[in-house]
Amino acid sequence: MPQFNLVGSPDPFLHVSMQRGDKIYCESNAMVMMESNLELKGKLQGGVVQSFLRRFANDESLFQQHIEAVHGDGDCLLSPTLDGDMQILDVGEVQYTLSDGAFVAATDSVEIKVKMQGLGGAIFGQTGGFLVMHTSGHGQVVVSGYGTLFEIEVEPNKDVIIDNGHVVCWDSKLSYNISVSTSKSSGLLGNLVSSVTSGEGLILRFTGKGKVVVCSRNRGNFLQWISSKLGSGNSN
Repeated sequence: MPQFNLVGSPDPFLHVSMQRGDKIYCESNAMVMMESNLELKGKLQGGVVQSFLRRFANDESLFQQHIEAVHGDGDCLLSPTLDGDMQILDVGEVQYTLSDGAFVAATDSVEIKVKMQGLGGAIFGQTGGFLVMHTSGHGQVVVSGYGTLFEIEVEPNKDVIIDNGHVVCWDSKLSYNISVSTSKSSGLLGNLVSSVTSGEGLILRFTGKGKVVVCSRNRGNFLQWISSKLGSGNSN
């Protein structure tokens, strides 16, 4: 089985040690270096439909990178698109749901599929739902987030509320609702007003028992900040 290790900080490489016959797949353009015993190919992971769903959900390439130790043992280095931390997760007894752009790499024995859920119900009915990726199988998956990653343990009767832009992945057994406010009783109009005045944006309320991985920085907010500075011509 391929061995995943994180090397360096604060923006680590994903170092992968592979034996002959081992296979992994990773996000497009993740490969930084690989030894000559390995071969790199682009494939439609999960078929045409799943590839187009990933493209729509994450603005990724239709083709993912597949690395196989064809000619013998070898190592490779992978890196996510954005600056930030990574985390290696064991998949099997626990399966995970990944936010948009969180996926970095996985062993060949892990399958990741995009699931479509109702956006309208998520925002207005607070019932949860958007395009997310679900793991299945047994092995390991590597996720990344902008900034530093941190694990939060959700316990029964102790809901956890997290800004949507900081959620990287979560235990698929957890239940979650999407809302525009942390308030439970303000109604749609009140929640919208609260969201605007507090700057909350969309939040996720997790219930049950399981782990949520969060990142310290919000990629969307950072990109908006960069865009505002470029648009105003302000260099400060």
